[in-house]
Amino acid sequence: MNRLTGKVAFITGAAGGIGRAICARYIEEGASIAAVDILADGVQESLQAASAGDRGFALVCDITDPDSVRAAVAKTVARFGRLDVLCNVAGGSSAADARVTDAPDSEFWRVIKLDLYGTFLCCKHAIPEMIKAGGGSVINMSSMVAQMALPERDCYTAAKGGVSSLTRSMAAEYAANKIRVNAIAPGLVLTPRIARLLAERPELRGLSDTHLLGPCQPLDIAQMAVYLGSDEARVVTGQVLPVDSGVTIH
Repeated sequence: MNRLTGKVAFITGAAGGIGRAICARYIEEGASIAAVDILADGVQESLQAASAGDRGFALVCDITDPDSVRAAVAKTVARFGRLDVLCNVAGGSSAADARVTDAPDSEFWRVIKLDLYGTFLCCKHAIPEMIKAGGGSVINMSSMVAQMALPERDCYTAAKGGVSSLTRSMAAEYAANKIRVNAIAPGLVLTPRIARLLAERPELRGLSDTHLLGPCQPLDIAQMAVYLGSDEARVVTGQVLPVDSGVTIH
């Protein structure tokens, strides 16, 4: 298990289901990680669950605050000496989302700030360190909602569509620096947060039935993140890769 040996990864949303799974798989594959989240207890739990030892570093960071992101990246480089992989996992929608004519303005700006601006900020401050390291991999988190129409989710759709577009433009811009930029577009992933949303949103319960191989698990997304962070994906860039149990093909 050495596909990521020697690499240093900055993983946001590390206290959540997908982020926690990515932390665990990166440790298993030999990486050193900065587990980053706004929830201090959550990042510590993720590192403990991953048995990270001295290859894990817990950082409390608000990814919507430039100073917080700048400081977290600097602490990561000070601790491990370099930065090779950025996993922008932090984000999420809420039950307040709705169609354009019904959605609260506050929910639109909350999601844009967290999912899109947070991704932008982490890239802004991490990419210069990756250039110093000689290149690397940025892994953004898009969504099935950026690949297909999903009613009543217009705030989240706008944010994740922006992440997909940002992914492609950055891939073209930073290829000369040997930095690959890709995004994962998960389907319905059975994290604790999504389990709560399923209980609240009948349309999501119906959506889970359209996943050809059943809903995804956090580990399914983590496996793709391992591939994209590894040298196996050395010529893969500018892609939005669905891990969605086939939901977007029908």
